[in-house]
Amino acid sequence: MTRFLLLLSLALVGCDSGSSMSEEIDDAPAETTLRALATAKGLHIGAAVAAGPLASDPAYREVLGTEFSMLTAENVMKMGPLRPTPQTFSWDNSDALMDFAESNEMTVRGHALVWHQSLPSWVESANWGRQELIAILQEHIGAVVTRYRGRIAHWDVVNEAVGDDARRRPTLFNEVIGPEYLQMAFEFAHAADPDAKLFYNDYGAEGLGAKSDAVYALVQELLSTGTPLHGVGLQMHVTASNPPSMDAVRSNIRRLAALGLEVHITEMDVRIPEPATENGLVAQAQVYNDVLQLCLSEPSCTSLVFWGFTDRHSWVPSFFQGFGAALPFDEDYQPKLAYQVMQQTLMN
Repeated sequence: MTRFLLLLSLALVGCDSGSSMSEEIDDAPAETTLRALATAKGLHIGAAVAAGPLASDPAYREVLGTEFSMLTAENVMKMGPLRPTPQTFSWDNSDALMDFAESNEMTVRGHALVWHQSLPSWVESANWGRQELIAILQEHIGAVVTRYRGRIAHWDVVNEAVGDDARRRPTLFNEVIGPEYLQMAFEFAHAADPDAKLFYNDYGAEGLGAKSDAVYALVQELLSTGTPLHGVGLQMHVTASNPPSMDAVRSNIRRLAALGLEVHITEMDVRIPEPATENGLVAQAQVYNDVLQLCLSEPSCTSLVFWGFTDRHSWVPSFFQGFGAALPFDEDYQPKLAYQVMQQTLMN
């Protein structure tokens, strides 16, 4: 029997499908939560947070605060939601996230300061000159990072600057300012909070290939210019049927680590066809467990963050027709097989 099948059998024995999530959380010793088990092994385990359920759903807040040591702002710290007009910021949702994190002694990952999507209309619609757009970038990054200075440990400074064709994405910032906007963004963030760790974040670059090579070349170039860059985020939005090779992911993590960088898995979800089947859930659990084991075995992989944690609040069904059930908890906050197997791995 393989190690995974052994863990799978242990998880199935330990899973009582008749109990409620609140009962399981109440009854479980604190040291058996993902948070406690991962922390004992030096790994942050986290989840992206949606503003709506954080404000209105007690079960969401309970599981989040119990099971995870790190929060990522799913949308509320992106420029669009945060900056409705040039003169105003909308801080309420991001402040609420910070308050929740601090009251539950959780580390926060800020996401994302510069992204070609989720821009406010006043940025997208104007015909900016180069110096004007640099000033907006500097003002925005400075205001956001300064507000949370000393409170946010890690920032995704630039998100998805490399396209699927492995070329620099032709974003507004790249077209108007030029490729040096990347270095500027990191420098502006570092000036606002010198103690925060600053990350480049992207999808589809987890293993080896043209895009991951382009990301590697990008961060290598930034480091060569003295840019304050501390890590790379690998998003890990994958399917259970065709995940990246773990050997390739390991090789990629090691070459990034050789540059002196930390590596975080920043947005993991593992989508399966709906309705979910037993085979689909087993395959999903295998992928989650493989990535967890990889992080545990690579010193530079210091955080594993899911893009959400419950299927009740997941972006996957809206973006991938016919797919869903991508997260470790189901729509009723019940821990799924993926959770059980990861828990067993951390306990062993």
